[in-house]
Amino acid sequence: MTKFNCVLPIFKLNMKNNKTVSLLLILALSTSLIGCKKSSKSGNSSRGTGWQINAKEGGFQYNTNFKDQETAPGLVFVEGGTYTMGKVQDDVMHDWNNSPNQQHVQSFYMDETEVTNLMYLEYLDWIKRVYPPSDDNFKKLYAGAVPDTLVWRNRLGYSEMMVENYLRHPAFMNYPVVGVSWIQAVEYANWRSDRVAEMGLQKEGYLKRDSNLTETGDTSADGNFNIDTYVNAPSQSFGSRNEDIAKGGKRKVQTDAEGNEINVYANRETGAIQLKYRLPTESEWEYAALGLTELRNYNVYKGRKKYPWDGQYSRSGKRKFRGDQLANFKQGKGDYGGIAGWSDDGADITNEVMSYESNDFGLYDMAGNVAEWVADVYRPVVDDEFSDFGYYRGNVYTKNAIGEDGSLKVIGVDDIEYDTLSTGRIVAKGLPGQLEKVAVDSVDMYFGLRTNFDESNNINYRDGDRASSRNFDNFEEEESTNDSETRDMYNSPNHSVDGDLAYDESDERTSLINDEVRVYKGGSWKDREYWLDPAQRRYYPQDMATDYIGFRCAMSRVGSKSLSKKKRKN
Repeated sequence: MTKFNCVLPIFKLNMKNNKTVSLLLILALSTSLIGCKKSSKSGNSSRGTGWQINAKEGGFQYNTNFKDQETAPGLVFVEGGTYTMGKVQDDVMHDWNNSPNQQHVQSFYMDETEVTNLMYLEYLDWIKRVYPPSDDNFKKLYAGAVPDTLVWRNRLGYSEMMVENYLRHPAFMNYPVVGVSWIQAVEYANWRSDRVAEMGLQKEGYLKRDSNLTETGDTSADGNFNIDTYVNAPSQSFGSRNEDIAKGGKRKVQTDAEGNEINVYANRETGAIQLKYRLPTESEWEYAALGLTELRNYNVYKGRKKYPWDGQYSRSGKRKFRGDQLANFKQGKGDYGGIAGWSDDGADITNEVMSYESNDFGLYDMAGNVAEWVADVYRPVVDDEFSDFGYYRGNVYTKNAIGEDGSLKVIGVDDIEYDTLSTGRIVAKGLPGQLEKVAVDSVDMYFGLRTNFDESNNINYRDGDRASSRNFDNFEEEESTNDSETRDMYNSPNHSVDGDLAYDESDERTSLINDEVRVYKGGSWKDREYWLDPAQRRYYPQDMATDYIGFRCAMSRVGSKSLSKKKRKN
């Protein structure tokens, strides 16, 4: 809205003559408006140069009307802040991996509940429709995405009912998905990101309505939407269907003075590009689980909590629910749900999400139900001396691959490559429509004489692997950081997947820690109360799955730290 700087003249009026007063007021207002000047704070002109922004004739285009980040499906807002990470009340396992350290977490969004069977089945259904297993090119894709339902089996227990029904039966529809490895959880988050972003661009009119479907009513394998491809190489984002989809939206395409079309595609400046779903970092997950909001009074902690809820106990103190358990967990030997007819927590295995009260951030099941994968690679020590802001270990920096013709490489139907994991499972490295990625090189790291990173893979940064390993050579000229050195340091097994699958049968192994083990947090239906403390941390191989680990997604926050626009308190 245009603002005006006006000076209204003052008249001495005879109040006895109403008609005269009215005429004089109208005359005064008209005269004043004619003399008004447009304010220099107009939203349509640059404060830097004075040139018009978003002019119909072209020039600089930017969304000056952007208000706030819209909360994506399934998420709730978590306002960031400072907290003590790793502060546990008990360490009966003597892990000594929970040294308290103060960390700051930026505001972000997190799934209200754990990802459910129904949510994951939607993903499997999409893969089966787009990449039919009957097609030789795609037969390994679906198998690589399906959860391992055999995790329910017990050598001395009957559990075939869960093997056959837990993932797919409607009775378990809103139960948390299990049998999903860390790698599968990451791929689900990537798929979810693309589907939500595609829906958003259709609503904004950048993409043709139902552009995700072909004339036969289904999605084509060679024309999938991918956020990175759309942003970096929009003309290649839908393969042969791109022209019809991109210019078939409801938005009116602008033309510049020469008649060239502009603003056909959305970019970051439009605010229409959806941020990506991802796994939360360990620091984010622990902060969100604690839900310390009610313990703050003018930034002074009045106390602390042992669990995601108030107090030091696992049972409710409210009169109506006094004595009820606030999460489902193993309460004792052979006690997973109490006596028949009177159940302490209402479940013996997992339970339907939202069966218990949420914490103060509005997050459900941050203790109990299933433990959850987080993004971090496990190390016994959190290096807070180097970083106390948004801590995360696991950065591997990549960039878009460039073809011989100078264009970005987009994975095609015939370009799918597969990896064989240590478990023997085969997974795709990328799906058609995605940009091919390569590690950043020495030129990227030297450019600008960077001081913030000097290698692509930073998993082992400041970990001491080289100096701590038995094979360390003080006089070796070339320095490198790789997983083999991690295995030397922690003496972890190295299973072979080349040719025949083979276990590392050495009886001298003392640790399972390597660069492929990830942190998981929270107690599950199968754990004792000890593990319900959000600060407790454990690890598991990233390509393996269990019947007690699930996951939920997170999303970064852009813009203001808080949702409210209230002024700061003194």
